[in-house]
Amino acid sequence: MTQRRYTRVVLKLSGEALMGEQAFGIDPDMIKYVADEIYSIIELGVQTAVVVGGGNIFRGIAGSSFGMDRASADHMGMLATVINSLALQDGLEKIGVQTRVQTAISMHEVAEPFILRRAIRHLEKGRVVIFGAGTGNPYFTTDTAAVLRAQEVHAEILLKATKVDGVYDSDPVVNKDAKLIKRINHREALEKQLQVMDLTAFSLAMDNQLPLAVFRLRDQGNIKRVVCGEDIGTLIK
Repeated sequence: MTQRRYTRVVLKLSGEALMGEQAFGIDPDMIKYVADEIYSIIELGVQTAVVVGGGNIFRGIAGSSFGMDRASADHMGMLATVINSLALQDGLEKIGVQTRVQTAISMHEVAEPFILRRAIRHLEKGRVVIFGAGTGNPYFTTDTAAVLRAQEVHAEILLKATKVDGVYDSDPVVNKDAKLIKRINHREALEKQLQVMDLTAFSLAMDNQLPLAVFRLRDQGNIKRVVCGEDIGTLIK
C-alpha cells in the first residue's frame, strides 16, 4: 500500500478549476474528477479539508472594477464559493465520502457555521470538510482563507492545485524559457516576487512556516502523489 507523508492537509481549489472546458459555471464531469482525486487520498487515511474559490461564478475584485462597492462585490464572491462547495459536497457524497460544508457566513439551512472544534472533529472522523465563504470578510481572498484554515486545523501542508505544473521564475505563457522551480523557501519566493498567491496569504503562510505545494490539478493522480511525498510541482517550505 502506498504510504502517505502527511496526515492532515488543506486543498485549495480555484473556482475556475470547476469550469472544466466551459467558459462559466460548474462542469459536472470536473466535479466528479475532483471528487475522485480527493477520494484517492481519503483511502490513504489522509484527513482532508478543502477551500474552493468562486471565480467561475463571480469574482469580487472584478465586480468592484465595474464600479460596484468592493465589500458588496466580495460578499457576492463569498456566496459563489458556497455554491461551489455544495456542488463538490454532492460529488463527494455520490462516491460515498462523508462530507461537511462549513461557512464563514451563517446560512444554517444549507451548511454548518464554521466552528473550529467541530471541523477538527469531522476531520478526525474521516469526513471531508469544505470551508465556504472565504474568511467571511471582504478584501480577503480565498487563498488567504485557505492559509488561515490550514493554520487553524493544524494542517501539515497546504496543497494548491492550479492550471500550471508549479511555480516558474517568470510567466511561462509569456516567456517560453521560463524555468520550473522545484523547491524554494518562502522568503526567496517573496524576494523574487513569484506569483504563488496574493501577498496577504503568502505572508501569513511564511510567518507561520506553513509548507505549500503547488501543482497541476488536471494531471490525474497528482494530489495523491504530493500527499505521498513524490517530487511533483513546486514545494515551498
